[in-house]
Amino acid sequence: MMKKNHPVELILASHSPRRRELLAGLDIEFRVWVLEDIDESYPEELPAEEVPVYLSKSKARAYRDVISDDQLVITADTVVVLGDAVLGKPADRDEAVDMLRSLSGHTHRVITGVALTTTSEQRTFSVVSEVTFKVLSEEEIAYYVDVYKPYDKAGAYGIQEWIGYVGVTQLSGSYFNVMGLPVQRIYQELVDMCGREALIRGDKARP
Repeated sequence: MMKKNHPVELILASHSPRRRELLAGLDIEFRVWVLEDIDESYPEELPAEEVPVYLSKSKARAYRDVISDDQLVITADTVVVLGDAVLGKPADRDEAVDMLRSLSGHTHRVITGVALTTTSEQRTFSVVSEVTFKVLSEEEIAYYVDVYKPYDKAGAYGIQEWIGYVGVTQLSGSYFNVMGLPVQRIYQELVDMCGREALIRGDKARP
């Protein structure tokens, strides 16, 4: 198990610019390292609320044999759940439009699963937020999809973009979780695993 306050190199295993920005907001040092061709499929019978943690653990598995004892890898996966249906990233414009039509006028859950992995330890958890959309017009859906092209976003939307400004009427839980990374929970787990002094060093030190 990693010793508290022992220097640790944090690795974010994600291409997402939003996750990089959110993790940077914690004033901790990290680098991005993404292994390619990781299987992101999951069993069809898996309950929707278990999918994000399953996927975050699958991503982490690829790193277990290539990291050193002083490295910690953060893997995450976010899904949008409407009823019992998991909405991932849309494959094309038609699927993005269909997803937004299904979310229109309803409340859905955004679930992010996270795995914090070292050579000797792994912590996993998920964070759930609930988001309610007003009834979106066809014109609003078409405008958002055509201008913002949300094909890299679960549920075909980013709450920090135009659609969030005009369409979201209620949010319960972490806003940052809806963006893709529950940074408050991650910070607490990292402090518990590594100690605060191992995370915030040098010119980013705070009193």
